[in-house]
Amino acid sequence: MQTLADWHGGPGPWILFLPLIWAAVVIGVVTVLRRTVWRGRGGPWRAMGDTRPSGDSPLAVLGRRFASGEIDEDEYWRRLSVLDEQFGRTKGGAA
Repeated sequence: MQTLADWHGGPGPWILFLPLIWAAVVIGVVTVLRRTVWRGRGGPWRAMGDTRPSGDSPLAVLGRRFASGEIDEDEYWRRLSVLDEQFGRTKGGAA
């Protein structure tokens, strides 16, 4: 009778665990990357040319204030021109 611990006839059924181990390693690496490195950038699938303002950048705050109605259109454009003079135009070209 051949058992799982019998190494005389070849690797036996233990060889079936090798692909499962590699799959676990790959899944573990992808999980670690998704939770650490890719989280801040939005993942590897995010377009590199995406220059939308995010977070608490001055352009994002200005856009939120305009969208919520705190400032009118004239005030928005005036403040945007001041930000463009101080920080330059964003890579996207259009504000």
